[in-house]
Amino acid sequence: MRKIIAGKLHGIHVTEANLHYHGSITLDPDHCEEAGFLPMEFVEIWNRNSGIRISTYVILGERGSRCCMLNGAAARTCQPGDELIICNSAYVEEAQLTAVKPRVLTFNKENHIAERLTYSVERNAEGGYSFAIPNETGNALPVPAQVVRS
Repeated sequence: MRKIIAGKLHGIHVTEANLHYHGSITLDPDHCEEAGFLPMEFVEIWNRNSGIRISTYVILGERGSRCCMLNGAAARTCQPGDELIICNSAYVEEAQLTAVKPRVLTFNKENHIAERLTYSVERNAEGGYSFAIPNETGNALPVPAQVVRS
């Protein structure tokens, strides 16, 4: 089994840091459902402002609030306005890799969804892999380099 990305909130902004709450990250259920995040699911969080990386679990906030609140000890790692990347993961057999299509949401400064993307891995004729990032209109975004494994 391999651990791979299952969904991602890319560039979401912290709306609150609450040191005195009992842990976790509080997210808008609309964002969670669209990216495939579950309540109580562990997620990885990468702060683009500080470089800090943490792991915590998701709790659902108010629907439509566009909230992204770090709670408890996690509140020490982020400030309101910080830009985060949050992802969940899944374990799959390598043979199933091409069937997984992680949903990726990007955000503006008000945490409105700016773009909806999908990660796509395909096998090529030589048995290696190719990676693409099609957006919601089906156009592929450029990727830094093709990853090929023989």
